Amino acid sequence: MSETELPRHAAVIAGKSVATGDWIDVIDPSNARPVARVARCGSTEVHAAVEAARHTHETVWRFTEPPERSRLCRRIADALREEREQLARLETLDTGKPISQARTDADVAARYFEFYANALEALGGETIQQRPDRLAFTLREPYGVCAHIIPWNYPLQIAARTLAPAIAAGNCCVLKPAEDAPLTSLLLAALAERASLPAGVLNVVPGYGEEAGAALAAHPGIDRISFTGSRKVGELVMGAAARTIVPVTLELGGKSAQLVLPDFDAERAVPQLVDAITEHAGQNCSAGSRLLVHRSVHDHLVAALAERFAALRIGPGADDPDMGPLISARQRARVLGYLAEGARDAEVVVGGGVPEGAGRAEGFYVEPTILDGVTPQHRAFNEEIFGPVLCVTPFDTLDEAVVLAEHTTYGLAAGIWTSDVTAAHWLAQRLRVGQVFVNDYSAAGGVELPFGGYRRSGIGVEKGLEGLREYTRCKTVAMRSGPPA
Repeated sequence: MSETELPRHAAVIAGKSVATGDWIDVIDPSNARPVARVARCGSTEVHAAVEAARHTHETVWRFTEPPERSRLCRRIADALREEREQLARLETLDTGKPISQARTDADVAARYFEFYANALEALGGETIQQRPDRLAFTLREPYGVCAHIIPWNYPLQIAARTLAPAIAAGNCCVLKPAEDAPLTSLLLAALAERASLPAGVLNVVPGYGEEAGAALAAHPGIDRISFTGSRKVGELVMGAAARTIVPVTLELGGKSAQLVLPDFDAERAVPQLVDAITEHAGQNCSAGSRLLVHRSVHDHLVAALAERFAALRIGPGADDPDMGPLISARQRARVLGYLAEGARDAEVVVGGGVPEGAGRAEGFYVEPTILDGVTPQHRAFNEEIFGPVLCVTPFDTLDEAVVLAEHTTYGLAAGIWTSDVTAAHWLAQRLRVGQVFVNDYSAAGGVELPFGGYRRSGIGVEKGLEGLREYTRCKTVAMRSGPPA
């Protein structure tokens, strides 16, 4: 397909398609070929989107009653389910992930809108007992206009994760999807319009982070910012928010540890340990990328994992393999750099390079890899690789396991594998992470489970009822009473 024949997707501002003077090619990671072009938005389009969101909020959305907002969120959920296959196909085209995983993403996106449509009914203030002649109570009110800057790894899920509570709570939104994976965000906007969401409640401005993203984060008309991405960019977003004095939610990744004790259930643990690092080729902020395993079961567990790693099917996402490609040539080069360094300092048990075979020559593929004997001095132990690389480190005592788990600056999630309830409880209390899974590991968990990082993994909470409250501010009203006139 020639460049002029590629489908073109404009920005969505106030319910209208807005073209720009320049375009960005969207690349299929499975073969490195362009599949579409999206508008390259800058400060002009971002300003128009913020103004549109402000106008809709001040004239329509802030006066829309909660039952109606709930109804519209349910309609969006229904629209997402109706277009599940198209959303999944676009998500796979955009990100390279297996189509079955993309279908799950579409299901979860619909569930976010459904959950917050229901959760809105439980959102309210409280009365405060103070003294007999004063009635005091709180109100939960929307911020106004919220900026949403999302990454390329789970664009549909993360868009829904941040937009659904914001919209349900009464905010209007400007969404900046990643330039590497913008297609499902634009379809989401179209489906919201089909569901009768008022124009201007959801605006989408695709573009580069340093252009559209920077302009959105720094815009004085923004009342709240949600950002998911790298720590480096998160620092820039937080700096911009500091200058305009607006609150932020930052989800900045992790280096999540899986702690395996001697009495673990291998039949249950091994498949989930593999999935935790190979789902979407390890491009997951809460991927279980560090395996801390008791020395007594180390050899047995590593051998079992290596056997499964070697059997994984790798290929284009549309063929629904076990693992697809990485998002870009840049990301593959980054992961291969970590592997080259790791091969000097640790044992490469399986993988470690680029897979060979038909259909994989042009794409951005990396073999699922196990690095054994990774110590806290290694970069691979401390830094987020964002690829299918499992770093294995043995331990002898629970105290040592906690020290190893806490060695990084991140604190997003952790897994504990043991039948000893006392040990699991002891570890769960001591690990400084936002989510702890025991004899289970589900990246970020379900829609209902609050999700937020400790330390350098971020600020604020998403998902669950806590995620809805994040998009409201608290107003206190105190009324003094007296005898009637």
